[in-house]
Amino acid sequence: MTVAVAPPKRHPKRHPLRAEAVRGLGPLAGACVLLMSGVLLTASPETWQGGWEETANLMHNALLIALPLAAAAGCWQGGRERRRRIEELWSTSVRTPLARLLASALPVALWVAVAYLLGVAVAALATWPYSQGDHPYLAQVPGDTVALMAAVLLGHVAGRTVPTLLAAPLLGMAVYAVLGAAVHDDTGRPFDPAALAVHGLRPVWWQPLAMAGWTLGLVLAITLAYAARRRATALLPLTAAVACGALLAHTGSGLWRPGPYADRQACDTSTTPAVCVNARYAGLLPQVSDALSGATGKLRGVQNLPVRWEDRDGESHADEVQLPMITPFGWSVVRGRMTDPQQYAWEAVQMLEARGDCEEVPTRVSVADDAVTAYLAPNLSQDHFDRLDAKGDAAARADLRARLAARAKLAGMDEEHRRAWLSAYFAARGDCALKGVPSL
Repeated sequence: MTVAVAPPKRHPKRHPLRAEAVRGLGPLAGACVLLMSGVLLTASPETWQGGWEETANLMHNALLIALPLAAAAGCWQGGRERRRRIEELWSTSVRTPLARLLASALPVALWVAVAYLLGVAVAALATWPYSQGDHPYLAQVPGDTVALMAAVLLGHVAGRTVPTLLAAPLLGMAVYAVLGAAVHDDTGRPFDPAALAVHGLRPVWWQPLAMAGWTLGLVLAITLAYAARRRATALLPLTAAVACGALLAHTGSGLWRPGPYADRQACDTSTTPAVCVNARYAGLLPQVSDALSGATGKLRGVQNLPVRWEDRDGESHADEVQLPMITPFGWSVVRGRMTDPQQYAWEAVQMLEARGDCEEVPTRVSVADDAVTAYLAPNLSQDHFDRLDAKGDAAARADLRARLAARAKLAGMDEEHRRAWLSAYFAARGDCALKGVPSL
């Protein structure tokens, strides 16, 4: 009688990277990067939610912390065999030194990259419901991800080279110090993958590609020089890095240019003056127009007004007046909503009355300015200041009485008389002689 023997079970072959990716340092390094992104996103969400540029700048600026963290993680992973005292055992493996290095370093680099990309996705989803125009800014994400992977690889080589347990924290601090110094050095800014983003400036289309070639090429050259059998192969990525670095250095400040919406305005021309906001935040135009509707309604029919309120950096044209700045988020606008429309209107009217570089303003003119502000955009805080003046000295009380009388006189005029007075008032807006400002 023969007994059938079951054939041995064949276990599917598993790639050697699988164990490193699942059980090694990679998941912990990825969790740290994701936690870092979460802390940055939740620390002050009111300053970036609702603006695609603000969101992109926040995630790019996170590299100032993420790159040292990635380098330290790679360094700790690189010193693992030394800590376990199995370097001699690993040297007997049939794999080449380069293959062993990459098998240990790549899982950590991939986990770090995936964690960063997940943070970018979370930030984009958090901004989407509050976005006020524009589109997601993703041009720098590939270059930033490559820089993080390069930092892990560089740290891994350092961990294998430097025989001390303090190598990882020391490398992390060194990378942070170098990046921090580059932030304040215009000469090193073109080579800095973590160069802080500037509001309103975007990199040229090829800058992320050149930055990726610079960082990854340099790190690959170091890796091949350390672990490759033919160290001459390091010349190829080194050449690519030098070419990309030369391109970055030659372009200099030209690497960053004003974004496509820098000078574009979205306008509501149904009012006088017209109301314009930067096209990047066109979705806020209805809220801004509504906040200013009280003032624009009272200015209907008034002559000598500026053509429009505009939202643009720098000095306004002669026929324009600056709006209170919508950015940075967290003051006038939070998560796509205006925080205090009444205060915003008051500030806009103040800019409408601004007299530029005029040094001294007579009491007669300041009283007229106060009356116009109180008529066009009354502010609740003005009552508070009036009460303070009422409790002040004799001069403060006399000034308060003059202001209250001027407000009452302007508010009590008939429509035709008031329009004529306001037309004469705004005709003298740019005259520092102030002789044309009518009295109240």
